[in-house]
Amino acid sequence: MFPNMVTGWERIEFQSMTIVLSILCFFFLILLKKKKGKLPPGPKALPLLGNLHQLDTKNLIKSLKELNHKYGPVFTIYLGPRPNVVLYGYKAVREALVEQADDFSGRGEFPAFHRFTQGNGIAFSNGEKWKLLRRFTLVTLRNFGMGKRSIEERIQEEAQFMLEEFRSTKQKAFDPTFFLSRAVSNVICSIVFGNRMEHEDKRFLSLLQLINENFQIISSGWGTFYNIFPGIMNHLPGHHHRIFKNLEKLKDFVLQNVIDHQKTFQPDCPRDFIDCFLIKMQKENGNPTSSFNMKTLLMTTLNLFFGGTETVSTTLRYGILILMKYPDITEKVHQEIDKVIGRNRCPTVEDRSKMPYTDAVIHEIQRFASIIPLSLPHCVIRDTEFRGYYMPKGTNVIPVLTSVHNDPEKFKEPQMFNPENFLDEKNQFRNNEAFMPFSSGKRICLGEGLARMEIFIFFTTFLQNLTFKPMVHPDEIDLTPSLSGVGNVPPIYQLRAVPR
Repeated sequence: MFPNMVTGWERIEFQSMTIVLSILCFFFLILLKKKKGKLPPGPKALPLLGNLHQLDTKNLIKSLKELNHKYGPVFTIYLGPRPNVVLYGYKAVREALVEQADDFSGRGEFPAFHRFTQGNGIAFSNGEKWKLLRRFTLVTLRNFGMGKRSIEERIQEEAQFMLEEFRSTKQKAFDPTFFLSRAVSNVICSIVFGNRMEHEDKRFLSLLQLINENFQIISSGWGTFYNIFPGIMNHLPGHHHRIFKNLEKLKDFVLQNVIDHQKTFQPDCPRDFIDCFLIKMQKENGNPTSSFNMKTLLMTTLNLFFGGTETVSTTLRYGILILMKYPDITEKVHQEIDKVIGRNRCPTVEDRSKMPYTDAVIHEIQRFASIIPLSLPHCVIRDTEFRGYYMPKGTNVIPVLTSVHNDPEKFKEPQMFNPENFLDEKNQFRNNEAFMPFSSGKRICLGEGLARMEIFIFFTTFLQNLTFKPMVHPDEIDLTPSLSGVGNVPPIYQLRAVPR
């Protein structure tokens, strides 16, 4: 009987443990369900696929707009197995990124870049590393004249070079894509690398081609699917593999520049951003936890080179297309330029305050085009309460910047191109708090000041001297993006540059 009694006690103990574990699992599931249940509402997701069957990956903005009508300004979608909280409209985006700025200051998962950067560089880092790199980069850019006259002179110089390039076409049809990217890229090159590059330099042209191609691939379905299913896509053929090949080539270019800088490096006389970073690395040499090392130098420099080239040049390219579609608006800009600047001197940033209509047109171009329609993904850096919902630490957040720029409460007839969105009743420039082409909050683009200078000086220089003529009637110009993902890519077009 004794053995049977032991067996009986073991059986009772096992049953008791089973009951306890079952109760614990039950409460764990209840807690998990409770936490998940506090995420904002959204469409029912399928295992693995998430909500992909309900989303148009070629026009994600349209799908999110439809979901906003059904679920409101804050809702959850699953991109694959991962939940993403979508912020739609001005109020929701501002409340999160500005009013709860610290909570939403993390960089969300973005596999297409994380695989390459490994969390290094200013754009895709997080935590203390990001704070240190951002602070250092802002100070360094300001020291090298961002917002000061020295940078303004560099922009004016590149605008004049670009003007000569346009004139050299002798009124024949051409695609402006690389004309514009060469000029814009040279501005950031002079700050980061210490020198500009010749427009005919084949290596320079190949780098610009790599940047342009990556922007297009990342904004296409290939980029979208890679960001959702990176593990699977790594083993499938497709254009997404070119993203990483191109980034490696760009990194090699940056690395060679760093090596060249190290050969002639003088700590007492920094020439550019790379020199300043090398000085910081030298000061923190021996600190194993320092955020200033070769990896972060390469990635931060590459972030500045890529971001400082593509977004501004794409804005200019989209802007020229818009201006050709609306010649009456363009003519008013011509008239204001003639009145304020004339034809005999270069436009300056100071001119902007005297040119309300031109300033309004430029702002409206940025609003209407929404070059970065979804912003780069954010994430919450701690468990966060937002509008009565619960978001666990690390939850991806998608602020839909296009929805801010198309918010009918902030802009009259937002689907139409209308510079009056930025003019008051006296036709003076009026800022609009829903203007967010550079995002908002703690992750706002650190190159905003530089970009605003470039866009104003390039546009006014071009329109001071040229009239852009489309190859079709203005009514036939289609402003629909050719790709809409991470970026809104304008359709390919040609034009003629006619002297005024």
